[in-house]
Amino acid sequence: MATVLVVDDDTDIARFIEINLRLEGFDVRVAHDGEQAEQSIDEETPDLVLLDVMMPKVDGVELCRRLRANPATANLPVIMLTAKSLSADKVVGLTAGADDYIIKPFDTLELVARVRSTLRRNAEMRAVSPLTGLPGNHRIEEELADRVVKAEPFAVLYLDLDNFKAFNDCYGFLRGDEVITLLATATRRAVMEAGEPAPFLGHIGGDDFVVVCLPEQAEELAARVVDVFDSSAPRLHDGGDANRGYIEITDRQGKARRFPLVSVSIGIAMSGNRMFADKREVVDVATEMKKVAKTHVGSSIAVDRRGTPRNPT
Repeated sequence: MATVLVVDDDTDIARFIEINLRLEGFDVRVAHDGEQAEQSIDEETPDLVLLDVMMPKVDGVELCRRLRANPATANLPVIMLTAKSLSADKVVGLTAGADDYIIKPFDTLELVARVRSTLRRNAEMRAVSPLTGLPGNHRIEEELADRVVKAEPFAVLYLDLDNFKAFNDCYGFLRGDEVITLLATATRRAVMEAGEPAPFLGHIGGDDFVVVCLPEQAEELAARVVDVFDSSAPRLHDGGDANRGYIEITDRQGKARRFPLVSVSIGIAMSGNRMFADKREVVDVATEMKKVAKTHVGSSIAVDRRGTPRNPT
């Protein structure tokens, strides 16, 4: 149940909004000025703030600016409520960081629809990686749990970059993001070429990715990722490093250390004859296989075949 904080100095309007949102299944808290609202948010952050512009003490625009300036509430959804209809007033509210703007008097159905829409957009934004635009951990967990419940054969690919820390230390995090983006692009291409049903692709975070697909799609898909990634990765290194085939970094003791060019390791877990009882089990197997792949220099794929179906003899 989503919690909405209604902030309005007009007690009748605040009560009207509270009743209608509660009828729609929302948990509602009420504050009658900006200071009360700040205190309420500090005590327990709501899922959305419905904020009147004209209020005593701290007005809605100033409160919205404060929320956006605070890292703890910077992404908190805010809908402005105002009796003003001038476009300039809308711009002020939106510039302060409001996600949406509703003019009084408003239609109750529209208000509820705007609240639901803003909450949905916010949830979707939280669910994706800001760097790659791919589904994040929450969506990945849902996908894995769903596959386990269905008890149908599936495979999980766990992709991870090799020597990525050394690359970041050598070239900086901005160029490190370029490598992550390249792996995302290579995996997207492989997923698009894998056929139907379309595999699921998620970004765990950092340089870790997950693909969930049919067992028969897994190895060809992984090989395609390696081909696409390896064909472009050398160009992300400086020319001299790419030609030598390694990067050199001076450690804290002042000693020069050499690292191979960045590559990708892929661990594959298969279900089939053996079905996974829990999503954590399949992740553990894929992680184990990824570690095996990392024992090899350069891009590598390791497959756990304990779950693959065997032909009858």
